[in-house]
Amino acid sequence: MDVIKTYGNILKNNMDNPDKVLKYLKVGYNLQYLSLKLKGDKNLPKSLNYLSELCMKFTLEPLKKPDRAAFVNIFTPTEFLHAFDMYPQLIEAMSSYLSGTKCEDGFIDRAEREGITESLCSYHKTFVGAAMSKVLPTPRFAITTTTACDANVNTFRLASEIYGIESFVLDIPYEYSKDGEEYVKEQLKEMVTFIEDNLKEKLNEDKLKEIILTENKTIEYHEKYLNLLKNKYFPNTVTSEMFKVFTTHPGMGRKDTLKFYEMLLKDIENYPELKPKKKILWAHVLPFYSESIREYLDCNKDYQLLISDMNVDYLHKLDVNDPYGSIARKIINNSYNGPFERRGNNIVKFAKELNADGVVNFCHWGCKESSGGTLILKDMLNENSIPMLSIDGDAVDRRNSQEGQNKTRLEAFFEMLENNGGK
Repeated sequence: MDVIKTYGNILKNNMDNPDKVLKYLKVGYNLQYLSLKLKGDKNLPKSLNYLSELCMKFTLEPLKKPDRAAFVNIFTPTEFLHAFDMYPQLIEAMSSYLSGTKCEDGFIDRAEREGITESLCSYHKTFVGAAMSKVLPTPRFAITTTTACDANVNTFRLASEIYGIESFVLDIPYEYSKDGEEYVKEQLKEMVTFIEDNLKEKLNEDKLKEIILTENKTIEYHEKYLNLLKNKYFPNTVTSEMFKVFTTHPGMGRKDTLKFYEMLLKDIENYPELKPKKKILWAHVLPFYSESIREYLDCNKDYQLLISDMNVDYLHKLDVNDPYGSIARKIINNSYNGPFERRGNNIVKFAKELNADGVVNFCHWGCKESSGGTLILKDMLNENSIPMLSIDGDAVDRRNSQEGQNKTRLEAFFEMLENNGGK
């Protein structure tokens, strides 16, 4: 019996009763949180077990305390929210967790019935369906950016209308310039005023500086971990690498995120001196439910999953004495902002630094950025003698998965790496 599928069917069958669905979600997620705390996965190091527990905590916080929650996208500067003791609800992550309970299709179908186009990114479609169903509790407000995904602004505008909440959009310049930095810096100050007006509270600038110091320490530990990963096998899974998006984005600046990277560094330092046969860098999101991909990359000493480029899209410390300016630079210079070549250069950089034998580029359903940049990325990697496999799929909606085709293509790609030494 598939317990999760049964649980998902119960959720879908009660979508007309959103309070009941929310109650079931919180009960299910709380039970999973307790299970992770008490048992964990014996095949994973302590740090990755803590990561699973931490991300469940991140997901539950805005569901339990919506009055202190805000809808955000992956590039929202949540350092300011942490300074207000607020809980970011990352919409893409919420969609992933709904997919984890095998009920994403119910919310996607609801969104499409209401006129949402089939070609929209399934992360956004799942979230929009959940919003239309009023399953998610009403947050205090919403903050998004124009970065990378062209669905962000429309999705957040619609969610704001559905819930009757205010929203704030950060308009991010395509290229960096000093004028552009000042432009975003002023918007950040306006955003803080927006938060203060909604909460009737004032920003504690000293607390913001403390959060930035914590973020800088986190980046330091992360960089030390990556330096050791260059020449050493360390267990990883498709799900764990997606979980890290929490810690590299909305969780940045939190003490518990810092604790994870402290544990991660300690674990890899103490891990046996092993080297994988082949090392794979993943580009873009990972379909955590895909059995064929997990078969090859979960805790596999032959094919080491190094990182997703999403988790190294900006690894630079912030200036504690210029928080607004340094956060503005962070958003503008993110590898997912601007021309695709910027992201391609970042992928090439880390592929070289981590001694990757190949890159797998995942073209997620509805994502124009990942699909449109495929040929550019392939050319850039070819120029650096780094093999690339591009596969299509859906990181949320199982109905759009291509398990058989992707398994065949992965097998052929890894066989090619074995035959030519990865070059």
